[in-house]
Amino acid sequence: MSDPLWTLDAFVEATGGDARGDVASQVTGISIDSRTLEPGDAFIAIKGDRLDGHDYVAAALEAGASLALVANDRLKDLPEDGRYVVVADPLEAMRQLGIAARARSKARIVAVTGSVGKTGTKEALRLTLEPSGKVHASVASFNNHWGVPLTLARMPEDTEYGVFEIGMNHADEIRPLVKMVRPHVAIITTVQPVHLEFFDSVEQIAKAKAEIFEGLEPDGIAILNKDNRQFDLLRFLASTAGVSTVHTFGEDSGADSHTENVASYPGGSSVDASILGQEITYKIGAAGNHHVKNSLAVLTAVSDLGADLAKAGLALDGMRSPRGRGEVTRLPVQGGEVALIDESYNANPASMRAALTVLGEAEVTAPGRRIAVIGDMRELGTDADRLHGELSGPIVEKGIDAVYCAGPHMHALWDLLPQALKAHYCEEAKDLEEVLLKDVRPGDVVMIKGSLGTRMGPLVEALKKEYPPADDSEAA
Repeated sequence: MSDPLWTLDAFVEATGGDARGDVASQVTGISIDSRTLEPGDAFIAIKGDRLDGHDYVAAALEAGASLALVANDRLKDLPEDGRYVVVADPLEAMRQLGIAARARSKARIVAVTGSVGKTGTKEALRLTLEPSGKVHASVASFNNHWGVPLTLARMPEDTEYGVFEIGMNHADEIRPLVKMVRPHVAIITTVQPVHLEFFDSVEQIAKAKAEIFEGLEPDGIAILNKDNRQFDLLRFLASTAGVSTVHTFGEDSGADSHTENVASYPGGSSVDASILGQEITYKIGAAGNHHVKNSLAVLTAVSDLGADLAKAGLALDGMRSPRGRGEVTRLPVQGGEVALIDESYNANPASMRAALTVLGEAEVTAPGRRIAVIGDMRELGTDADRLHGELSGPIVEKGIDAVYCAGPHMHALWDLLPQALKAHYCEEAKDLEEVLLKDVRPGDVVMIKGSLGTRMGPLVEALKKEYPPADDSEAA
């Protein structure tokens, strides 16, 4: 039988809490969602912007929670016969639990941030490190003020490699999180004009991303994108933060890790590369040059962490784009099939261009077309209309055949598109559904992308409902 994630004594000591009721002696997991809680999990009652976990304590206990971590001032509202560890602030207690998990761990840790590609890079790191040892990584995009400490709190003591994603949309968000994670290696995938609503310039975004250097362990390594326009600034900021080793990745042979030859094919790429001077050939099981670029950072980190580079290269063939982030699903329609590229999770100018490149490289069979269904990109501030309009260039360059637009900012793009590419425009994504379902035809490749708040995801689900795939979980 494996060791518990936490003993009750260690849990109480880390959180600074007070046990009440018939609390189990062991905690086998950590949950903040009573719907997905497993028996033996500790349920942490976090108060968010919309929901308060204390309202779900009874359900969590009924589902078999070993205990509920609750606020002292809410105890009077909870079942009297419950199993509790009582603290002043459950979120702060979870942070302390995460700090304790990191303190007891001997794992080699890598942290990832960047304007684009954080989650894909994190998942690739998980995949490539697994052949070398026990890996613990954040699920989904748990990269914020509660996601990072939750991921830390869930890290087993015998973890050998830890992988953490750290996000931000304001300055001073990364700093406290990375100081909890204390990585041995930090990756910045790229810096691009995102979250401009909260920043005066791309340089200010770079400075916010560079906060990740402040939490690096002594003799830690920063891995930076040499092709990025902010590289010189990031390298300077790494140096001023006391980082003595910077490894670079990119397409140019001057980068420490670089591509030597890339052959793309439907569903992936074959890559010849040099990783810190080591020649390696590998396949990536997900389409797109952005995956090729980020694989260089991934393999550099694998090498810097002391893991097996050859096994890591072999593992990349098993990489798949997750739902909402490039997953490809084949939809049977009368007379053939439609390839659906689901990029609906989020969008910014850089990720939108990357997705359009993937669409442009997709093979189509007559009478099929390359169709972009794109919604507003949020948090771009006063430059929003200009940045949307500038997508007209890559749309034409990549040979996109038809464009469906949703959202007020997308009207700036709609006005600039060649008439032949204009399929349909509307203010809200939901109003595209009927026309899109009617318009698709055999051989089409349809890419759907937009910021989460634009709600492009329901269009993906509508297409899958109308044309059910043989296996909805299979990524082509």
